[in-house]
Amino acid sequence: MPCTDGLRPLRRCTAALLALLLVGCASRPPSPAAPTPAPATSLRPAVVSPPAQAQAAPPGNATGGTAAAAAEHKTPPRFVKLGPPMTTRSWDELRLQVAQRLVSAHPDTSYVATPPSVLLAIPILEIELHADGSVRHIRVVRMPGQAPDTTQLAIDAVRRAAPFGDVSRLQKPWKFVEAFLFDDDRRFMPRTLDR
Repeated sequence: MPCTDGLRPLRRCTAALLALLLVGCASRPPSPAAPTPAPATSLRPAVVSPPAQAQAAPPGNATGGTAAAAAEHKTPPRFVKLGPPMTTRSWDELRLQVAQRLVSAHPDTSYVATPPSVLLAIPILEIELHADGSVRHIRVVRMPGQAPDTTQLAIDAVRRAAPFGDVSRLQKPWKFVEAFLFDDDRRFMPRTLDR
């Protein structure tokens, strides 16, 4: 097709190409049931899958049942539903039973080794009980300035580990104070067990 202006066909081609690109960007992607062939040169960014190293095997299989693999997958921590508590005869027995139940109910988020010399946070709670050992009220005595979220972690841990045993024979008020020693991994140990 002869043309008197040499730029006119180039402008028409450029305008048509831009129109096609804009229509392609504005249209919805094709459904998986009816795939369309991709053009020879695609302007869409390629989908890049994560490197093979980052795709660790899920915990428990033959290739990667390590704690590192579980941490990489961000598996939620396990909580154990405990059986009924024993009846205690003194406040010292009760505090020890509470601390042991806290650790037993939270195997992934607690520890019983010697605490690190520098702790992440130490929230302190006052725990008030009903006569049957269920939690009546939790008061925050000390919220740490660093990692204040550990206070809520400690409160949740107390509620999950309850009830703590019949306290009706113990002297009122049925409340005690417990400090939670959190390490850098946000695992806790009740201060009662650090003796």
